[in-house]
Amino acid sequence: MTQTNSHDVLIIGAGHAGAQAAIALRQRKYDGTVALVGDEPDYPYERPPLSKDYLSGDKSFDRMLIRPPAFWEERGITVLRGLHATYVDPVTKTVTFGDGATIGYGTLIWATGGSPRRLSCTGHSLRGVHAVRNRADVDRMIAELPGVSRVVVVGGGYIGLEAAAILRTLGKHVTVVEALDRVLARVAGEHLSRFMEAEHRAHGVDIRLGAKVACVEERDGAASGVRLVGGETLACEMVIVGIGIDPAVEPLLAAGADGGNGVLVDAVCRTSLPDVFAIGDCAAHANAFARGAVIRLESVQNASDQAGVVARTITGDPQPYHAVPWFWSNQYDVKLQTVGLSAGHDAVIVRGDPATRSFSLIYSQDGRIVALDCVNATRDYVQGRALIGAALPADPTDLASPAIPLKEVAAAWSAQVSSV
Repeated sequence: MTQTNSHDVLIIGAGHAGAQAAIALRQRKYDGTVALVGDEPDYPYERPPLSKDYLSGDKSFDRMLIRPPAFWEERGITVLRGLHATYVDPVTKTVTFGDGATIGYGTLIWATGGSPRRLSCTGHSLRGVHAVRNRADVDRMIAELPGVSRVVVVGGGYIGLEAAAILRTLGKHVTVVEALDRVLARVAGEHLSRFMEAEHRAHGVDIRLGAKVACVEERDGAASGVRLVGGETLACEMVIVGIGIDPAVEPLLAAGADGGNGVLVDAVCRTSLPDVFAIGDCAAHANAFARGAVIRLESVQNASDQAGVVARTITGDPQPYHAVPWFWSNQYDVKLQTVGLSAGHDAVIVRGDPATRSFSLIYSQDGRIVALDCVNATRDYVQGRALIGAALPADPTDLASPAIPLKEVAAAWSAQVSSV
């Protein structure tokens, strides 16, 4: 086993969280050595365009880079590519990689994200079966697309629906298979689910709800169809699997870190291991906007905000993580922007008319607003952030009327609270 040099801060994972941690450290004038280690051959790049503009060919890879290659050298950040971390020793403060090399650290930031869940049925590894997680995944899809006319997308979450939208615009016949009774069931309320189902169907997507995959059928070593439980086979030349990720935290858990579905971190993203932080998709944390529940947030916003929290802590100015979650998704000409977390809501106000394709959904729980889903309603999204956590008025008419800006509603509530 060969040990290379040690670094004051070693960041494992060169996605958005890891890259932003390195950037934030230098922005805060941290002058120790920083190394950013990724398991892909590329410099850090943005992931959201993979299932959108990059898949469609509208955005080149160079335009997805978080920073140009020269940036990292200019800032004194060592970028190591193509290395997969397999073992962490918290006693010797070293990380071992797949080739047997080890790198020492003073502080370790774990930002590995996760790996896409695969189908477990027969045929899951056939040629033509894809996930959408990194550039190589999408490059393989793009290479196959000229010979593809029919695609089955397994999973009706954001990744699956975004890929379905792009593939329809490319002229492919697309079927979405969702095991639950509506798309986006894990992240949105029923109003939004039904709206998005109608949008996709209007664009020619065949959506199968309450449908489960029995196996992927094969012809000449490649996928030729998806057989559903019940016997129906959906013929296709490509299968895209978007059923979530498994957080990549095995080395930390093996080293004794607390966790399970992700590694558990405190308010400043520390793990239970000494001098080890975790951020981004793999970090499980108690979130105030989830009513204190321990969750993982899979978003660029969370990755960036947690990176900033760790950089502040390392540079001697710790501030607890407290950021309103937000997300976005582009499908066809629908721009969906979400602020807050709607899980567990017990009431919803429809603001505007979904038939106009510009409306918002305002979710509340126990009398407090917890989230908004804004469809082609950017003003609501921007102004609605101030309402998260606010008590609902006795009459929700103002919230339901798009003629009354949400900032006016927020100002009126603030004035009422101040006068009490």
